[in-house]
Amino acid sequence: MASTTEVKGDDSGKPDMRLLITSAVTQGMNNIETRSTSGEPIVCYGEVIDGKRDTWGKTAGCEEGTAVSDDEEYESCDAQMARYPFDGVFPLDVFPKSRHRDGSIYECTHSWTKKRLISDRSETVFEAMMFTEPSNCVMLDGTCMRHGPTRMLQILSIKLAKIDVDGPIALYGYIALRDNLDPLLNYVIKFSRDDPTIVEQGSLINLSGPKRGIDFLGDILIEYDMRIKTAEPEKDDPQLIDGLSVLGNMGMRNRCVFTNRIYGDCGAVDITFSNLENAVEATVEVAISEVQSSFNLSLGCFTSGLNEQIRLFDGAIGEARSLKRSVVAVLIDSWIHLKFKVGTERSERDCFFNARNHGSSARKIKTDFALISVKVIWSPLPEGF
Repeated sequence: MASTTEVKGDDSGKPDMRLLITSAVTQGMNNIETRSTSGEPIVCYGEVIDGKRDTWGKTAGCEEGTAVSDDEEYESCDAQMARYPFDGVFPLDVFPKSRHRDGSIYECTHSWTKKRLISDRSETVFEAMMFTEPSNCVMLDGTCMRHGPTRMLQILSIKLAKIDVDGPIALYGYIALRDNLDPLLNYVIKFSRDDPTIVEQGSLINLSGPKRGIDFLGDILIEYDMRIKTAEPEKDDPQLIDGLSVLGNMGMRNRCVFTNRIYGDCGAVDITFSNLENAVEATVEVAISEVQSSFNLSLGCFTSGLNEQIRLFDGAIGEARSLKRSVVAVLIDSWIHLKFKVGTERSERDCFFNARNHGSSARKIKTDFALISVKVIWSPLPEGF
């Protein structure tokens, strides 16, 4: 297993960031332009079915083997939004009759709702860091062969893409994932009505999770119920997005970046994510001590050579504290890059950590405002149910 290391006075540890950039051309398939590690376009492909592109979100009727009414057909077509990109973003299909507000999601008998235990509102039973220090490793040339990397999904950002009202809004509710590892809810966004997040069109929504790494060996269910808080009773709050979608991994190249849009009653949300093959879970812990004065702190994260930044924290620090623990997927033997911006002038400090199967690594960053201690704990995902 990897040992814990601490570097004082040197927070660089900067690696050689040169990684493979893949591209291909396949006859007869429409391509989707995404971004590579170099910032140049990279070609990725989705499955083409009956002459139409599979945009990795699949629409299904509520009950298998039953006729679909005109209303259901209209709802399905409306949800699919014609499978063409709007503002360059493909829509994510929404299951018909999968709304929380009217309770239809709990009455639906489609196989997906049964397989992923939609009626069970419990949070995932698996924790992060489950195999950080296992006792049953099988070592070969210093590498554990028993607890290996796997295919993982990384949520890079969630953005309020469209809203039908002007100015900032108070947004509450959740977006959660149900994967093959555990069908229970793994929240990536969760805000109560009493403590909503303030956002406006085009701004990022702060990520609350995930609680642990996201398995992507099979399709993932994305469940969401987000509303806009008003001065009226809760039952009258406008619905932003509400429903259930499937995110399939077919045709998704390793380390490509994708964005899908979820359309709702009065707006839309963009989810940007990446498929990472042979990845492990990285748990990021940050502690602030020896605080000299209040200061602004921004913490961004880059994973596996991707150019897309994951925002882990952005706020004011007034006293010694620990930041919220963050869980990120990282390709094995690649790097997680943490970028700290400190103070009003946003001076930048960088930390790089090389991904391993087990163990942890640590750094300390001394600034004029405080001492920042950073620890990254590595773990592969456990086997699912």
